[in-house]
Amino acid sequence: MPKWRIELQKDICIGCGACAIVEPKHWAMDGDKSRLKDAVAEQNGNVAIEVKVVGQLDRNQDAADACPVPCIFVKKIAD
Repeated sequence: MPKWRIELQKDICIGCGACAIVEPKHWAMDGDKSRLKDAVAEQNGNVAIEVKVVGQLDRNQDAADACPVPCIFVKKIAD
């Protein structure tokens, strides 16, 4: 069964809320930024990211596609 890694670069987020509208199961607004629910904070160099691994893609790719800035990334990590 595939697994998916969902990443949010919160500092790039402009807080439009598109992700939370498209996929409220995984996304919510946190003040003026989006939040990936039940995510773990990680550091990638100088970039702070929120990460969540899920077994079902749900509409996370749609949420990433709806975002007007490149701050949400969906990666397949296993089959």
